[in-house]
Amino acid sequence: MTLLRTTAARILSDADSDSLIEKLLEQMLFATGRRASAAEQRSWGRSLPVLARDLVGAGLGEVDMLVEYHLPLTSQRADVVLAGVHPQSGHPSYVVVELKQWSSAHKYEGSHDLFEVPGMPGGPKLHPAAQVRNYCEYLADFAKAIEHQPDALAGMAYLHNASDPSSVSDLRAYPVSMTSRLFTAADHAEMVAFLRSRLSPSIRSGAAADTLMRTAVAPSQQLLKVAANEVRDRPQFHLLGNQQLAVDLVLHSVEQARAGDTKKVVVVSGGPGSGKSVIALSLLGELARRGRTVLHATGSRSFTQTLRKVAGHRAPRVQKMFKYFNQFMTAERNSLDVLILDEAHRIRETSVDRYTRAELRSERPQIDELIAAARVPVFLLDENQIVRPGEMGSLEQIERHVAGLGFEVQHVQLDEQFRCGGSERYVLWVKRLLGLDEGGPIKWVPDPQFDVRVADSPEEMEDLLRRRLEDGYGARMTAGYCWPWSNARADGTLVDDVEIASWSRPWNSKSDRRIGDIPPAPLWATEDGGFEQVGCVYTAQGFEYDWNGVILGQDLVWRDGAFRTNRDANRDPDFKNRTRITDARFDLLVRNVYKVLMTRGMVGTIIYSTDEETRRMLRDIVGEARKPAAGIE
Repeated sequence: MTLLRTTAARILSDADSDSLIEKLLEQMLFATGRRASAAEQRSWGRSLPVLARDLVGAGLGEVDMLVEYHLPLTSQRADVVLAGVHPQSGHPSYVVVELKQWSSAHKYEGSHDLFEVPGMPGGPKLHPAAQVRNYCEYLADFAKAIEHQPDALAGMAYLHNASDPSSVSDLRAYPVSMTSRLFTAADHAEMVAFLRSRLSPSIRSGAAADTLMRTAVAPSQQLLKVAANEVRDRPQFHLLGNQQLAVDLVLHSVEQARAGDTKKVVVVSGGPGSGKSVIALSLLGELARRGRTVLHATGSRSFTQTLRKVAGHRAPRVQKMFKYFNQFMTAERNSLDVLILDEAHRIRETSVDRYTRAELRSERPQIDELIAAARVPVFLLDENQIVRPGEMGSLEQIERHVAGLGFEVQHVQLDEQFRCGGSERYVLWVKRLLGLDEGGPIKWVPDPQFDVRVADSPEEMEDLLRRRLEDGYGARMTAGYCWPWSNARADGTLVDDVEIASWSRPWNSKSDRRIGDIPPAPLWATEDGGFEQVGCVYTAQGFEYDWNGVILGQDLVWRDGAFRTNRDANRDPDFKNRTRITDARFDLLVRNVYKVLMTRGMVGTIIYSTDEETRRMLRDIVGEARKPAAGIE
């Protein structure tokens, strides 16, 4: 997908850049449903004519230019992809171009990867050669049309306003490769020679552009080999019981589906810590080793980014195999052998959001897109973790949709419990406490595997958790969404929104970047510094830490012998629509939220309620019947 397919000759034939910008504006509005920002428009008007003049001067005026080329299965766009014929081989040849208006750039705090651009807001920038190299690597890994053509891709960053070589000298230290060339206005002759070495000026054909725009999309065999080496052999992935059964069933289903040219749907369900994500990563590695096309997807930004960081730590290319549920709207039918849908309880009603391109907007269910994308879609879910309106990934909903398509579901139930110290007793206690299991609340009976405590104040809860941190454990504090959530101040510091009497702390950061000691939002649960903020269900879900502090807000209080939900006390904007979200639905979602928050700990959980009557009830059922944790009296 590209916003505009043109040539340099056509761009220069326009009287001025206004008509070019109008074409791009029209295409962007049609494709994305939004109008391009002023900065984007300035970039098009100032950079594209410069590149066009250089191409015409090099005799490449008729080479296809794919402007704002959309990298498949991502929201990323390359500024321009030049598509033509290689002058030596005669095969399709592509040059990915990253255009920058920078006239100078300097290392950011001594970093080799980040740069400060004078006069440009928004903090440090990635090296433009690294940016274009990443685009090339992604295309090589996912565009099937060029999978077996290692010499088809080249990449260059062009700083067309940088006429003084000394002003960008810091950028020159970046390693030079065929996919990471850097040119400035002072390097014009070298850039022309590079382009002519990759694109023939004498052969005019649109076939190369057609091939790239119509390419099938799937992980390349080379990427699968890297993933197999990186993921499959990790020693912490030990499968037990039904975990191994689930993996074996999927592997068998893949071969059956390929042999019979049909579709098999597998659902693996289990509670928190039952090993669903271990199964997901084990499958990813084993299927990659076998050369089967496979991708992993979730509906959680925090979970996906953490998996990218962990699974692709030594091989960053592997990070591209971790996607989001809404990235398969245009996937071809059965383009993958397997699509692993982790945290499938977060599947939405549709993939459409405010960023969706206009031509993709439809009422098609997201689950239909995901099932269509692979021969064997694998759903891994916990029905008691549906916490947002619009989430619909229950076993019954999946089975109903699959049956409507004429297929059957093979279901594996995981009974193992690895979170909460492996304490099945605690997980059942939480479900009964919150009214998510029959029988109502019961007294907590001490479990050698897990500690439960009730704090009388947030200060006590935080003090107990800090002492565990000092002993070398991990710990986090979370809360129900009962306080406002402010944006960070101009200096990056956070507002102490979670206020309880004289105690106050900020929510976790909203930013995707680390700001000083404050971790980025998606990595709040796993990176250093997260203890100083209070997390919510959207940053805690899917993660675990040793010690877990949970603040029950006023949206769930104990009255007349039962927990009652109070909608007016909840500040989550997703819950505000009373027409779409009935009171009964709100009641269930809030209980699920607290179930998620209360089952993140591996060693123990400390509970505090802002409501006195609720604290009395919790003290009554937890009482003194608790295993003293080492170092806590």
